[in-house]
Amino acid sequence: MSERDGRIGPAAASTAASCAEVLSPEGHLDEALRRAFWQSLNRAPLPAMTALEVAARVVGALYRQVARAHEGADGCRCGWEPDPDCDLIVLEANLAAALLHPPEPDLARMVTLGHA
Repeated sequence: MSERDGRIGPAAASTAASCAEVLSPEGHLDEALRRAFWQSLNRAPLPAMTALEVAARVVGALYRQVARAHEGADGCRCGWEPDPDCDLIVLEANLAAALLHPPEPDLARMVTLGHA
């Protein structure tokens, strides 16, 4: 919790817009999801584990929606075929990897703390 404004969340949640053009498409999604998560918690605080459980349920709901969009003759033609069992293993592995190996700090995404 920040002493100055009483809000929770890392300073990285308010990354400067000038860094946006440096991010990959995955980076843009990562930034948008992080920002939405922390902004939501700033508006309506929840215990940490409750917030993470909600985020996990949302990821599951998003998976169902994307999978549904790929079904049948009118579905997306990108070539992905949903396989809930295998896809769940991939999602779990990514969660474990994120927990065990946090990403290296990215100078382009760090918030400036002062001026030289």
